[in-house]
Amino acid sequence: MNPLLAVTKPNPASLWLIAVTAATFASASARAQSSCSSDGQSRPVALLERFINADCRDCWMDAGAPRASGRELVLDWILPGTQGDDAPLSAVATRDGLKRLEALGSTAPSGSNSRKTPVNGRPGTLRVAHGLPVSGYIGASIALKQAPPDPAAQPWSAWLALVETIPVGTEGTPVARNLVRNLIQVPWDGRHPPSTPARPGFIESRSMDVPPGMNTERLRVIGWVQDAQGRIVAAAQSRCAGR
Repeated sequence: MNPLLAVTKPNPASLWLIAVTAATFASASARAQSSCSSDGQSRPVALLERFINADCRDCWMDAGAPRASGRELVLDWILPGTQGDDAPLSAVATRDGLKRLEALGSTAPSGSNSRKTPVNGRPGTLRVAHGLPVSGYIGASIALKQAPPDPAAQPWSAWLALVETIPVGTEGTPVARNLVRNLIQVPWDGRHPPSTPARPGFIESRSMDVPPGMNTERLRVIGWVQDAQGRIVAAAQSRCAGR
């Protein structure tokens, strides 16, 4: 379905979903498609973020939009516009983009703007992963394995974005996009890391809503970790086996 079309909201999660998800992963057909993680992917060197006001349809169709190159990751945030539900891109607008701009110390544009942040590449391995969508939800995780962080750089924060990849020429876009559809953002303060002696580091696992109308064949997760100064210390994106 076209992500720019208006859609309805999903039903609330239930404990029944847990059982269904477990059964799905146990099936032979699901196992062949469920390997979706950053394992084996090259380490990104920068994160390019493009922000578009939902009022600005032309911004979505702008052939001059900045493009990611080499080992750069790209994220596309659609921000709520002044026209509300009547905005051309309102169906895919999210307030998560406003949260991200606040973290960057920026304000929402009337049209579009972009921000490129280098990945410092400190020692350690960041892994992101997700399962198969079931009844409008998906299990996703972000994990960082490395030595205890410098206390001066704390608190760290982990960001995990559920995105829909939009190829060039699809939905009217002249550039490839990773459209953010949902977001997890959590603090990692290092004092009580969610780890064990056998699994040192930091990890967060959550269930995420998959918005109605999202093409789940184009689904992936992109994650990054930043320190107290806003520097990105690690980033990764998932890829599903066979895609």
